[in-house]
Amino acid sequence: MNKFLLSLSLIFFSAGIASAQDDAAELAKKLANPIASLISVPFQNNTDYGIGEFNGTRNTMNIQPVIPISISKDWNMITRVVLPVVTQYSITAPGEKQSGLGDAVMSAFFSPANSEKLTWGVGPALLIPTGTNDFLTTEKFGMGPTAIALKQVNGWTIGALVNQIWSVAGNADRPDVSQMFVQPFVNYNWKSGAGIGANMEWTQNWEASTATVWLNPTISAVTSLGKQKTQFVVGPRLNLAAPDGGKADWGWRAVVIFLFPK
Repeated sequence: MNKFLLSLSLIFFSAGIASAQDDAAELAKKLANPIASLISVPFQNNTDYGIGEFNGTRNTMNIQPVIPISISKDWNMITRVVLPVVTQYSITAPGEKQSGLGDAVMSAFFSPANSEKLTWGVGPALLIPTGTNDFLTTEKFGMGPTAIALKQVNGWTIGALVNQIWSVAGNADRPDVSQMFVQPFVNYNWKSGAGIGANMEWTQNWEASTATVWLNPTISAVTSLGKQKTQFVVGPRLNLAAPDGGKADWGWRAVVIFLFPK
């Protein structure tokens, strides 16, 4: 009888572990897809050192809620906001500090609800001048198109996101905005929910004819904090290109993502 109970307990324990791993793997797969049908609230912290001629430091906390909305049986709309909270030292002058909100970018992707071979979405992107410091805002409203396409197979996710924003209103004394953002990405996730990946973030300022390029390799894991499903991501940041006087020596990224699966 005792052996039977022990065997039964082991079966349920093993099933519980397998179920937890399946859940973690599915969540990791959805998180690798920026337009998955999953409510998430990422807090992405980027700290960069040795910036420019004054050897400055910048910390940017990006608050990035993602909310999918089913608009029909065939289509979803995935809304995404990026709101930066910035603190920087010795960027504009030695010993000078600026802190506050940066400008927000809001995107809405219209995506097929059942795309088997290739996942894609297109929609508008809006620039909202939420910046609270003259050095952290364009003081311009902007808009333009955004698109994403990705493929997921055998644990791999490969894709790219792009947007182009032009200013349409705002402070006439500030420079116009014509800016493209391109983000190719690749991830591999194991069944445990752990993963490795990398993305490149290329921002092209057409008005100033400058480019800023970051390479961000990462490792990640999905876990539970009590009942709250959470993903942790960490990795270095490599500044491959920047405007004159704006390149960083190095940086790092740490992300906490709170997940709200249906």
